[in-house]
Amino acid sequence: MTNRLFYGDNLDVLRSRIASDSVDLCYIDPPFNSKRNYFQIYNNQGGEDRAQAQAFVDTWEWGDEAETGLAWITDVDRLNSGKLTPQTVALIRGLDQVLGHGSLFAYLIHMTQRIVEIHRVLKPTGSFYLHCDPTASHYLKLVCDAVFCGQGGDFLNEIIWSYRRWPTVSKSFQRMHDVIFLYSKRTDRQTFNTLLDSPTASSMKRWKGKTQKVTFDENGKRNPTIEVDTESDGVAMNAVWSIPIIAPVAKERLGYPTQKPEALLERIIKASSNEGDVVLDAYCGCGTTVAVAQRLGRQWIGIDITYQSIALILKRLEDRYPADWPAIEANIVLDGVPRDLASAVALANRKDDKTRKEFEKWAILTYSKNQARINEKKGADGGVDGIAYFLLDKDSNGKAIFQVKSGTSNRATLATLNSDRQREKAEFGFLITMDLPTKPMRDEIAAAGKYKHPLLDREDDRLQVITIAEILRGVRLDVPMARTDAVKSAAAISADARQAQLL
Repeated sequence: MTNRLFYGDNLDVLRSRIASDSVDLCYIDPPFNSKRNYFQIYNNQGGEDRAQAQAFVDTWEWGDEAETGLAWITDVDRLNSGKLTPQTVALIRGLDQVLGHGSLFAYLIHMTQRIVEIHRVLKPTGSFYLHCDPTASHYLKLVCDAVFCGQGGDFLNEIIWSYRRWPTVSKSFQRMHDVIFLYSKRTDRQTFNTLLDSPTASSMKRWKGKTQKVTFDENGKRNPTIEVDTESDGVAMNAVWSIPIIAPVAKERLGYPTQKPEALLERIIKASSNEGDVVLDAYCGCGTTVAVAQRLGRQWIGIDITYQSIALILKRLEDRYPADWPAIEANIVLDGVPRDLASAVALANRKDDKTRKEFEKWAILTYSKNQARINEKKGADGGVDGIAYFLLDKDSNGKAIFQVKSGTSNRATLATLNSDRQREKAEFGFLITMDLPTKPMRDEIAAAGKYKHPLLDREDDRLQVITIAEILRGVRLDVPMARTDAVKSAAAISADARQAQLL
């Protein structure tokens, strides 16, 4: 079973790397799905939302990308060729008049292009789940109606994912739910496996322990209705799902800000796919869809534009299936991840804001075996692109800092790194660079001295230079007693397990 993990812009991947009518189920949880982030659409720039507001503006401000997308959607030749529905074109032209060229319309242009491609790659029996926030769901539903219902598909459900969390003081009712739209590519042809809930007392009394179950064959034709035992089998599940959010101390939690519980994706994947089917997540983030699809025996395709997500997904699967990981990894096709020096240089030379730090992330996370955390600070980062920790003893950590240079490095580069290392009170400073160290650089390394671990019989250079070529050959971080629980890992380590590690 071959699975694919794409590192890149999902629009490019959908258009050029995924065939039409090849996917059984697509679920997406696009960026800025929370109300806090959507506040930016309505210019709420104050208070604790200031950081998210800036992030939203950086991503969705009206610019060349939005202009290009608008021209693509409203192109008459594309409409006449059948690649777009008349409803989609009319909707976007109308929203252009209503919303104007601002953040919200830029976001909708972004989503419309991707929903068009998702419809194309779905099989006729395929289903599409769009996870969104109530403050923008009305716009996204219009887009999905135009794309799907205009081509023989249908809107099936507005699923309400209901959860509880600690309430805050507010002048409105607490929002404790997300919206998930379900669409079929072809009316009455979609794969759907009826899921059952435990019956209520009133259901038992009404149906006297029996209820009807409706199923469809592989061609979408309705099978004869059968009776099932309500008491033992349950009743057909409704569209309001009460599933807890991930608890702060749960083993499942990765520290990813928009992580969804596996129970939610398990329900979606079981309902709308079968074993061996292909499941696509075009915004796969920390990989919940991928992890659940793997567990349930589905093939999967994941796409994300940040290498941090790609690395986290691989680490999540490795931690989940340590014994089977070599076989699982062998069946994952990685696309867009640098495999040679030319592709690494191409990644380093990307200049757009979205991928500004992607070369740094790839280099640090690959070399550190996902043990480092990336410095996400915008602007001046103090010379620190990443940080990793290791054990000094059972009560304290050592620190290693990373700096990545895609251009020329020299002795002064290492001298600056050593100064940054001392300021950060770090035991090690690692320079990742394209260039082999020169003699003056080697002299600087020698001048910085050695670090001797207090418990282990080993000494290491405080400054070290690693080339991109070495990383591509498989050279990886080797620091004494590296600890993987100093940062969030794909499987959170319990207190007992952590203590066992230390012992």
